[in-house]
Amino acid sequence: MRYFITLSYDGTRYHGWQIQPNGISVQGELQRALSLLLRHDVMITGAGRTDAGVHAHMMVAHFDIGDNHTDSNLEASGQIDCRQLTYKLNRLLPADIAIQSIQRVPADMHARFSATSRTYYYYLHTHKSPFLRHYSCELHYDLDFGLMNQAAQLLLGYDDFGAFCKSHTDVKTTICKVTKAEWRQLDSHQWLFEITANRFLRNMVRAVVGTLVEVGRKRLTISDFQRVVEGKRRSDAGESMPANALFLERIEY
Repeated sequence: MRYFITLSYDGTRYHGWQIQPNGISVQGELQRALSLLLRHDVMITGAGRTDAGVHAHMMVAHFDIGDNHTDSNLEASGQIDCRQLTYKLNRLLPADIAIQSIQRVPADMHARFSATSRTYYYYLHTHKSPFLRHYSCELHYDLDFGLMNQAAQLLLGYDDFGAFCKSHTDVKTTICKVTKAEWRQLDSHQWLFEITANRFLRNMVRAVVGTLVEVGRKRLTISDFQRVVEGKRRSDAGESMPANALFLERIEY
């Protein structure tokens, strides 16, 4: 039997989603808690891998249990009591990880490969704020968000994003399909960048934002931005922006 877990987390103190040999991870914390409650080792598969310090308003993961497994979290039918397990997990997990729901799904549903799109939000503010500093990037440059949106729209016309992929990774392909990329103003000093794609490369969103900021500062023209994308070289793109302002916002199946 396969189950989907929908959760959210503050990634500040984690070395990313994926289990690391020398650091705490969200996957590791969840796997440890679930194994304790189900009384056997449980392997968790996530919908993606958020980097160190990145947050998630929505992450999805799946796990399997055998048909003959029995414990106190199962109903008489042999299925997991999802509400009870959700409650117990939230009691056991640290305060910066929250389980929204657990539900049984068909055996061929996969948290990663069945996802059709993922959406990230990146927050930016232009005035010093003691209340935004942990979850938004503070910049004091004069930024032309109109130009930044023009450049962002160009991303929808490309499918190879090697220019925004972290160097020296084991990624097999840099092909992605971006279906939305736009800046929205939230108030007089705060902006949100929303980007949706079928998949994302490691460090991709923060590299895209860093390059768009160079456009907004008028250090890159729209034509320069196109050449960066077409060149597929990470060294030509802008710097990677701070992780604390990035949120995995939504996953569609």
